[in-house]
Amino acid sequence: MAKKEFIIPHKGNITKKDRQRQKGHKSVILWFTGLSGSGKSTLAHAVEEKLFEMGIHTYVLDGDNIRTGLNKDLGFSAEDREENIRRIGEVAKLFVDAGIITLTAFISPYKKDRNFVRNLVEEKEFVEIYVKCPLEVCEQRDVKGLYKKARAGIIKNFTGIDDPYEEPENPEIVVETDKESVEESVEKIISYLKEKGYLEVE
Repeated sequence: MAKKEFIIPHKGNITKKDRQRQKGHKSVILWFTGLSGSGKSTLAHAVEEKLFEMGIHTYVLDGDNIRTGLNKDLGFSAEDREENIRRIGEVAKLFVDAGIITLTAFISPYKKDRNFVRNLVEEKEFVEIYVKCPLEVCEQRDVKGLYKKARAGIIKNFTGIDDPYEEPENPEIVVETDKESVEESVEKIISYLKEKGYLEVE
């Protein structure tokens, strides 16, 4: 393994600002967090579709997709969850540098891990979106049958059952998917991005 003192990053002449100017909008991480079954992936992809229609450059990093590739070597222990989020954060940071609005849909149950990603990027380049939904509603949905397996003891360390979910304290956006339609939640997020100037460059 190469020693860190021998790693010297090469800095190109094209900056993040240049890439944002080329694309016509700012870049940011939209971090969707919430329980399994809360609707994170559905919402992230719906927001992406809306932004894509508006000519915005986007990409979605989704929990299951990342775990079949980049993070397929990781389990669900607290340590592996931390490493899972660390890697995702570093990838999302690269996407922000590329001038892309990056939507990430991960349970990301621990505050310290979400704060780690927030601190990787500049101020206002991380927007935490709490996809709020009561556990009982998520469990009723049980789209993937995971809660049933967790209750039966087949799946261990499952968030909300035998592993905690630490709710965001001051998220930029809260959507309540047991009360709002997908369209209403999407509109709330798009309105926030417009209001805060993310969809244009200065």
